[in-house]
Amino acid sequence: MLTCLNGQFISQEEARVAVNDGAFLYGDSLFETIKARRQQILLLDQHLDRIEQSAQLLEFPCPRSAIATAIRQLSMRLTAAASRIRLTLSRGSYQGLVRPAHKQGWFLLTAVSYNEMDEPRRVQGFNCCLAPNQRVNPFSHLPQLKLGNYADCLYARNHARQQEVEEALFLDRNGNLLEGATSNIFAIIDNQLVTPPLGNLVLNGIMRHQVIDAAGELGILCGESSLPLADAIKATEVFICNSLIDLVPVNTIDGKSINRGRLWKDIYKRISLRIDP
Repeated sequence: MLTCLNGQFISQEEARVAVNDGAFLYGDSLFETIKARRQQILLLDQHLDRIEQSAQLLEFPCPRSAIATAIRQLSMRLTAAASRIRLTLSRGSYQGLVRPAHKQGWFLLTAVSYNEMDEPRRVQGFNCCLAPNQRVNPFSHLPQLKLGNYADCLYARNHARQQEVEEALFLDRNGNLLEGATSNIFAIIDNQLVTPPLGNLVLNGIMRHQVIDAAGELGILCGESSLPLADAIKATEVFICNSLIDLVPVNTIDGKSINRGRLWKDIYKRISLRIDP
């Protein structure tokens, strides 16, 4: 594992968090998960844009220039065919419930090798279950953000593992699909690509943007609308996406078979050309 704290490369054992750090005590942190191929960081500007916007909304310190420099230095040390990079922001040490001054904030970069799925595994697709819990947002007046307070997604993801499937999907109280524990979801319904609208429960996913843009380039009509579970079950095809897996078709949802179309392949190929030409 490569570890970089505030731009300084250190060993994993040297990385320390204070016992009164807000990230440790309260999950008061922001993060991004970024993929690299060899020494190329994929969609870096988009990830930095998102975490910077989140930091502004929550008044987090976010030294973007220093972070970008550290990521470039990190990239030169990568040796694996693919790597998973995690960027974490914290405000620093709290005194009680009082937010620390901005100067106490820190950022951490870690990088580990990542095994990308091969094409036969991608074509095989994923099986999904329904999360037993609700998707939540502690800042219900703000868009969904990538917060260190990740308990709802962790719980759903662990449930998926217990069910021996690859992803858990959140429903709202009206039976509409929202997103996965670690992914956004799309369906082809009546020859249109449909995805749940952004809001305080649906994350503004980096790969979600790529899917929408790629679909537009291919002339596929795409819209944001509620996605009832019953409609997804009857859809022409369903797929999920995130920055690590890119795009993967869905085979089943809670044991119910999903139709397998071919548009996902066209969108995936276009995305591949967009992010790693």
